[in-house]
Amino acid sequence: MAGLDGIDQPRGHSRAAAARWSPAVEDEQGLRALELFGNPAEAEVPLPSRPESAATARRLAQIVILRHWGLSPKLTEDAVLLVSELVGNAVRHTGARVFGLRMRRRRGWVRVEVRDPSRGLPCLMPVQATDISGRGLFLVDKLADRWGVDLLPRGKTTWFEVRVSDR
Repeated sequence: MAGLDGIDQPRGHSRAAAARWSPAVEDEQGLRALELFGNPAEAEVPLPSRPESAATARRLAQIVILRHWGLSPKLTEDAVLLVSELVGNAVRHTGARVFGLRMRRRRGWVRVEVRDPSRGLPCLMPVQATDISGRGLFLVDKLADRWGVDLLPRGKTTWFEVRVSDR
């Protein structure tokens, strides 16, 4: 998963870790991230270009999509995964100090944007079953309804959109 390279996974204590996880803890961390960094649904949120920012971006996306917009857990799960992939690419490949996260909702759609100062374009690569990396844009391509890149005078915005059924 994007943003987790080089981080050791816990071994042998999975039951203890699972027992500590709860939606309330996730909400608390998401609300704390919202308080510290701002709401990406209101304005672009600048985040430091470090691997741990992927977790912050996931928390922000989750709290906005699930709690503020009241959308489905499945849509939230997919969008959070895609946010993680775009952020991971921005952190890994752009050399930026900071990237921006922005989320928008309009009738029938959710759009998530990650802006960085690099004009280098992401590349969708063919994926083989045995590949251990390089699946980020493949996942974005498969799970998002639309995605793309907008070149800016100083950098680019990589975005994806997913359909939502408005009630």
